[in-house]
Amino acid sequence: MPRASERRSPAAQRHADTFRFVLFEARPAGLTFPQLVRSSELSSHQTRSGLACLRDIITEHGWPPLIWTRPDGYRFCADPTELQAYEVAVIRGKLTEIRRFITATVAPHAALQPKGRIRHLSTQLSSVESTLDVIADFTDA
Repeated sequence: MPRASERRSPAAQRHADTFRFVLFEARPAGLTFPQLVRSSELSSHQTRSGLACLRDIITEHGWPPLIWTRPDGYRFCADPTELQAYEVAVIRGKLTEIRRFITATVAPHAALQPKGRIRHLSTQLSSVESTLDVIADFTDA
């Protein structure tokens, strides 16, 4: 993923403005990635860069969050229920990534070098895993 300074280039900001306009025009429906590429007439790389910049701009201005769902694609959303479902889905995805990283890379490395610095990394990653697990099980009861 490019650095924040690269995402915030003047070109990325122009692309972000384009996507904001296109997504507001499409509301309440969303747009898939290919639809965003076609409607903006930008390349895939420019689209990714513009979306990353748009997320930063949204945060700065306090606009409704940009979410992505499989059926609707990218869209602005202010519904708390949908936002919570999106957040939990993203956390579950990150949890899966962390678990796979621990089991496929860190654990075998720790087995090869039990006295190395990898033990500290393993402990820290286990802590991250347990925190994400708690968040992923979050339900509004």
